[in-house]
Amino acid sequence: MPKLLDLFCGGGGASAGYARAGFDVVGVDLAPQYEYPFTFHMANALTFPLDAFVVVDASPPCKPFTPAGNASRQDWTLFDPHPDCLTPILERFAGLDVPWVVENVPGSPMPAGSVTYCGSSFGLAVRRHRLFASNVELSAPACDHDDTPRYQSLEWSSRKAGRLAAVVGVHGFLQGGTDTLELRQWAMGIDWLPNDRLTQAIPPAYTEHIGRQLLAVLS
Repeated sequence: MPKLLDLFCGGGGASAGYARAGFDVVGVDLAPQYEYPFTFHMANALTFPLDAFVVVDASPPCKPFTPAGNASRQDWTLFDPHPDCLTPILERFAGLDVPWVVENVPGSPMPAGSVTYCGSSFGLAVRRHRLFASNVELSAPACDHDDTPRYQSLEWSSRKAGRLAAVVGVHGFLQGGTDTLELRQWAMGIDWLPNDRLTQAIPPAYTEHIGRQLLAVLS
């Protein structure tokens, strides 16, 4: 199988999608990732060697570009708790000859032509819009907000609550409206991460779709 490097891999949501598409995935993160389901290296993603891989992917921390992260910037002094890792990754990848993919949140300084992925496109009960940039042409399925129920942490979207209850009920996760870890995992399509790790995870459906496009390019 072709080898793919997933930088800033976190708990492995994106990695799982690439693995499902048919890649041999290796993850890198500066923090320990005890739940990560593939080969893992605890290392600096900004300097980890790239030459052994036919595809490289990166999901730099998005906190500098989220509303909460920006609000906290006014208190920063000599130490930046959320440095911008996106810019140096894009600069590093610009010189690569192999396919690369970079993910981040809407509002981040991603390259022109980035495509937006949404959980509703895959029938997932989450929106979680994410931007993906690449040096190969990517296409993303359209959002399907109107026909896909939405799960929000500890509450239901009122417009879709009835339908979502029915859908989740079929999967056996809804017990009198109870919010459970199993329900959150089902909504994301991730069954190995705890609650506190799901909040930053990328649904594997996104990168499985991207991975199949990358394999077509490689072939």
